[in-house]
Amino acid sequence: LSLVAGLALSATGVMTDKETDPSKESFRDIEKKVNDLWQNLLHPVLPGNDTDGMIYATCEMKPSSKIDADKPQVTGQVLFRQCYSYGRLEAIFYLDGFPSDNNQSGRAIHIHELGDLSNGCDSTGGHYNPFSVNHPRHPGDFGNFFPKEGKIRKYKTNLSASMLGPYSIMGRSVVIHEQEDDMGKGNNKASLENGNAGKRLACCVIGICNKNLWEKKLPEVTEKKKR
Repeated sequence: LSLVAGLALSATGVMTDKETDPSKESFRDIEKKVNDLWQNLLHPVLPGNDTDGMIYATCEMKPSSKIDADKPQVTGQVLFRQCYSYGRLEAIFYLDGFPSDNNQSGRAIHIHELGDLSNGCDSTGGHYNPFSVNHPRHPGDFGNFFPKEGKIRKYKTNLSASMLGPYSIMGRSVVIHEQEDDMGKGNNKASLENGNAGKRLACCVIGICNKNLWEKKLPEVTEKKKR
């Protein structure tokens, strides 16, 4: 709290000094100080030379303890990477355990509010929605994924969620749903909350990691896309 108060006073001082001559540089300096503070509070590991200014995170996917045994038992990882401190979030979806039928419908994947797996995926709360907007405009509304041969191999860039700052997704969860996301077009309340995506098949908690997993999985995912 004392750090937050100190930063607030510091930021106020900078803004006061620049009131007659506002500049983008001074604003970016304040923004960087805020990001530095949140970075140290949420996960005190600053990017070093060995990470090329990147921050990495992993989410180790496990089937929910609340689903029936005949449902897909999804495992794998969702990996994140973001350049400190203004970069856009990237993600790798590397998942297994879906039916081998390539004609199945899509599976919705979202970031949920809580990193609580005490009651399986049911205790992860609703969609992470810090700005109180309708689905599918939540930061972690990743959309639908279509498995092929029982697998999802997908690389996404320019995502609106962030691992940095006051709206960080660190410590929250990623949830894979049984059904396809209707993208807010279902004409009912649930559609605007969660896309009517159905039961929660699998989930995981997002945690900081080194770059090894990302460097291992990215070539495989991007090469598969080229083919």
